[in-house]
Amino acid sequence: MNNLLTQKMGYYFQLLRWNKPSGRLILLIPSGWSLWLTPAAPPSLLILGIIILGGLFVSGAGCIANDIWDRKFDKKVIRTKERPLANGKVSLKAAWILLILMLFFSLFIVLSIPQESRNLCLLLSSLSLPFILLYPSAKRWFQYPQLILSICWGFSVLIPWAASESSLAGGVTLIFCWLATILWTFGFDTVYAMADESEDKVIGINSSAISLGGKSLKTVSLCYFLTCIFLALAAFKANLGLIYWPFWLITTLGMQREVFLLSSKSKGIKTSGLHFSNQVRLGSLLLLGMVFSKII
Repeated sequence: MNNLLTQKMGYYFQLLRWNKPSGRLILLIPSGWSLWLTPAAPPSLLILGIIILGGLFVSGAGCIANDIWDRKFDKKVIRTKERPLANGKVSLKAAWILLILMLFFSLFIVLSIPQESRNLCLLLSSLSLPFILLYPSAKRWFQYPQLILSICWGFSVLIPWAASESSLAGGVTLIFCWLATILWTFGFDTVYAMADESEDKVIGINSSAISLGGKSLKTVSLCYFLTCIFLALAAFKANLGLIYWPFWLITTLGMQREVFLLSSKSKGIKTSGLHFSNQVRLGSLLLLGMVFSKII
């Protein structure tokens, strides 16, 4: 009985992608950028904890919604055919129940935000929900579904800022951080889509990798370049210390190196997965520079 329960819990964790920390971190990293660029930085432990828990629950909800939409397509793609909803290890009913639970927990987290910031964060969370639930369907009707995901990621900047500052009066610092997140997300998710490009064409679904074709890597390179430029401008306006800039330089060069390495390798699950993991490391390096500039 205990073994069966443990096995079931494992399948639910897979459905939530909580067994893959890189996917959770890559959402929380822009939230960290936002929190450490605010005038109130460093953030309080309460705000930090709320944002981390909120990110876990919201990303879990997004993953479940994606798998519900794509459960029939996932069976036909090598990378996704072993997902628990696609292979029948988790029932559709259980997935819906877990999705509702994740949305409920997400709402609870928003309501836990200090009162002076709560209403604005609740509004932003409500605005983000349609994009989160819409994204999984976008590949059926939109040539660049990764742009919808990028907008979802953009809320991971706006909500932490609002939670910390009780407003969105962040000026160009907030705008540049938001734009950097949009572009970074579009870049790394375009690379991620390259792993499924041939199968997606057969199935008949869209991705930015397919739509951009031979321009994919140049576009990703430009996205990463602009990401670093916008974060440099945001850091300058936020008066980050000199210690931040070596981190920024290493990250800027590292992102371009990752694109160069992609051009010399064949497309595939391992290549895209490694690139994704390295973006987590590079994004974390930028965040580390921001943290050090505020506490040293």
